[in-house]
Amino acid sequence: MPPSERPISPSDQAVAGGVAVPHHKGHRARLRQRFLQAGPDSLADYELLELVLFLAIPRRDVKPLAKDLLTRFGSLAGVLGADIPALSAVDGLSETAAVALKTVHAAAVRVTREAVSDAPVLSGWQALNDYVRTALAHEKREQFRVLFLDRKNRLIVDEAMATGTIDRVAVYPREVVRRALELDASAVILVHNHPSGDPRPSKGDIAMTRMVSDACDKLDITVHDHLVVGRSGNASFKTLGLL
Repeated sequence: MPPSERPISPSDQAVAGGVAVPHHKGHRARLRQRFLQAGPDSLADYELLELVLFLAIPRRDVKPLAKDLLTRFGSLAGVLGADIPALSAVDGLSETAAVALKTVHAAAVRVTREAVSDAPVLSGWQALNDYVRTALAHEKREQFRVLFLDRKNRLIVDEAMATGTIDRVAVYPREVVRRALELDASAVILVHNHPSGDPRPSKGDIAMTRMVSDACDKLDITVHDHLVVGRSGNASFKTLGLL
């Protein structure tokens, strides 16, 4: 077959006017069109990352960078959940690009939080699980949060009460009770993450939950559950019979 008729593979370089044209020329436009015409489900995770990186890196083939990010952080959720210093340490990823990725993550957290805020929390348990996983599953340090609920079990506010180290966080039951009284909350849901990825409650988690529950009981504040968030899923104290 004459060279002029031979199909050009994606890895080939085209030649225009005697000048070699990189194989990725036009790739951005093709990827955008596929997103628009076939929808996001037609794209692999690295291609979705490419679309985000296009916005922050205007003139470069970002496919290798997108694949490197997935390899380094393990998944799309891992990339978006990584903090700015970790992302900025990746060769070829500027602070601007890191901010673009974290903006997507922040938007995802807000969208899932809205789903929790729009209805009584206890009637939308899956939405709650989705929200806390999106917000906390890839945090590098343990964070203890409390969802304060009104008499109809609607979310008043979700607050970070303490941030600790990679494997522990200090929790003060009196602070949980004090804040619940300030907000006129009738119930709470406790939430914290395990940076190790394993959501199984530790002995320390169990002891701390009992102390918070005992303190709340004295003032008729209900502790509906304690959710432990890990990369592999969430663990519910209520479901495990620990509360």
